[in-house]
Amino acid sequence: MQAYLIEAVNLLLRWLHVIAAIAWIGESIYFVMLDNSLRTPKAESDRQKGIFGEMWAVHGGGFYHNQKYTTAPDKLPNDLHWSFWKAYTTWLTGFALFVILYMVNPGFYLVNPDSPWQWAANLSGWQANLLALLFLFGGWVVYNELCKRISPTMQRDGLLSVAVAVMMVIVAYLSTQLFGGRAAFLLTGAVMATAMSANVFFWIIPGQRRMVNAMKAGDAPNPLDGKRGKQRSVHNTYFTLPVVLLMVSNHYSFLYTHELAWVVMALFIFAGALIRQFFVLMHAGKWQWGYPAAGVALIILAFWVAAPDSRSADPASQDDQTTDVQTSVAPENQISGLIEEHCVQCHAREPEHPGFSAPPADYAFDDWDDILAHKVVIQQVVESRYMPLGNLTKMSDEERDTIAAWEE
Repeated sequence: MQAYLIEAVNLLLRWLHVIAAIAWIGESIYFVMLDNSLRTPKAESDRQKGIFGEMWAVHGGGFYHNQKYTTAPDKLPNDLHWSFWKAYTTWLTGFALFVILYMVNPGFYLVNPDSPWQWAANLSGWQANLLALLFLFGGWVVYNELCKRISPTMQRDGLLSVAVAVMMVIVAYLSTQLFGGRAAFLLTGAVMATAMSANVFFWIIPGQRRMVNAMKAGDAPNPLDGKRGKQRSVHNTYFTLPVVLLMVSNHYSFLYTHELAWVVMALFIFAGALIRQFFVLMHAGKWQWGYPAAGVALIILAFWVAAPDSRSADPASQDDQTTDVQTSVAPENQISGLIEEHCVQCHAREPEHPGFSAPPADYAFDDWDDILAHKVVIQQVVESRYMPLGNLTKMSDEERDTIAAWEE
């Protein structure tokens, strides 16, 4: 019952997280499109009112007329719309999911037993949790300091973009060395998502509140508040596509089980940013096809880097000195014994692992017929080191070789 309740909470939180994320990202993309689609008002009276730009649109059978003021209108309405709860809800539900799915079982999901740094490979559960939190919030601190020190008045945003790009490569590398594969990709995405939400909480909304309060007091708003909010909002829009990819990456083990997973991750981050740049410019009337072309090229390169070595998968190309266990047919009792030792704790009709109320992905290996029915899947996830998760059962390389060489 405990495992069932955990899964039920997981489902509801994930649903709310996706709903809030769709609403937040959709609204963010819409306002970026709106801002870049504005045209100078044709009416002289509108320009005299301080209207910077306008856009006419048709949608859902109706016509819309959006206007943006250079600073602010003479009078603000009482029902001014604010955009922030979607951002906060997305982050809060995402963090809650991270706690339930990863921090509750840190040895299972967070610890990287193959880390090149011995201290990271030997972390206890609470130490892994603490490191994950430091990594998550430390990423925001570094990003925020880069923004404040490199381009405090938004005059060097180009240099800032390069610095943030370098930072994300470092984050990708460190995450894959410190944490297990799935957690590494998720935490890198979470660093970016935390920066996005924190931009809203610490900079965009406070700046907008100061502008509104100044207008209500009859004072001129500080233009830096508007520029700084625009800067952080632009950063958020370039983070969007990479974050979505990183959040769904845990379904694709070839991404995070590769020895160069950090390179694959960085390539996808840059590809998402380049593709987003195309749409940003497109809404401004500039069709720059070089950006999506470069983005697609990086995606192709990422898949090429992540592709398995065909030589290692082809028995005919392996060295003649391969061991007997790699070339012989493993007996039924040997395979079933390995699966009993390393898999059945979770992959059973009634899992013994407290984190599952049903077999993950509906794969149950209670008897030999079930094992045979999933032979290909078992070999794939064992060879890729995707399973056992976090290698919690300490499956050896020799045992993986035995399963890889298994023939009926």
